[in-house]
Amino acid sequence: MGAADAVAAVMFAAVTLYAVFAGADFGTGLWDLLAGGAKKGAPMRRLIDKALGPVWEANHVWLIFVLVLLWSGFPRPFATIMRELAIPFWLVGLGIVLRGSGFAFRKFAPTLQAARVAGIVFAGSSLVTPFFLGTIAGAIASGRVGAGISDEVIWLSPTSILGGVLATGTCAFLAAVFLTEEAERSGNSELAEYLRTRALISGSVTGLVSLGGIAVLANDAPTLFAGLTGRGSPEIIIAAIAGSLTMVMLVQGYTRRARFAAVTAVGAVMLGWGFAQYPWILVDNVTIANGAGHPATLTALLAAAAIATVLVVPALVLLFRLVDTDQLGH
Repeated sequence: MGAADAVAAVMFAAVTLYAVFAGADFGTGLWDLLAGGAKKGAPMRRLIDKALGPVWEANHVWLIFVLVLLWSGFPRPFATIMRELAIPFWLVGLGIVLRGSGFAFRKFAPTLQAARVAGIVFAGSSLVTPFFLGTIAGAIASGRVGAGISDEVIWLSPTSILGGVLATGTCAFLAAVFLTEEAERSGNSELAEYLRTRALISGSVTGLVSLGGIAVLANDAPTLFAGLTGRGSPEIIIAAIAGSLTMVMLVQGYTRRARFAAVTAVGAVMLGWGFAQYPWILVDNVTIANGAGHPATLTALLAAAAIATVLVVPALVLLFRLVDTDQLGH
């Protein structure tokens, strides 16, 4: 493995971590939105505040890490992506900012109406952000980015829309699984059952969309489709098994185990996508080797990534461990 491949691997590992951890956070927006009015939805919103409070912004470290690696390690593909996908990237950035503002301000809103507005902003942006992240991924995976296409909006292609829907559905599923376990630990069995049902529904719908998406990829993203049915197929099979196990565990009440199975399913899908797309950084247009920057820059990035792993990962593991054991006093 050369330096360019190594940087790409590190970058994609960060993409996978962001998909799993930030995905579970984004998905809470749907359940917040559907929780009901102020009185009916209060238990759900308290649970979401408790679950997200210590970690909701920490997860964005992975997105920053990805952008820095892409910008520094693959400058020409980075420029192409930012130029051709500027609108969805702006919408993602706006969604992240509005989501954080809504989440923070609704706790200190002076009136109930102001709290409702802030809550709607939080919930709405929690849905919009993963959708447009999915459209960005779909545009790259379909081979449109860097192809010089000028007669269509490349981030609204069939593969992009599929990516946006799957991203939103996956986030909702992950959040429901995590919140079910959180509700059980809090002793709210009624809310836990409500969330368990939502996890089963969102998981089933997302699974059906994934199956239907096979035809979309076969026609609209043939390179990715060939990779998913080839070198990426073992990870996709693992994802299918882990997703099925998640549903079984939820039905049987093994919610803590279901959480790890759900993470495995999403992580395996992401890895399968990475293997399927290799060796392209811009599918069908620019390979990892051709799009890489100077070798000295790549070496420096690998060194920086190693240092960041030593400094950042243990701190994040400790944070999640403290949250998991309710030792942060929130």
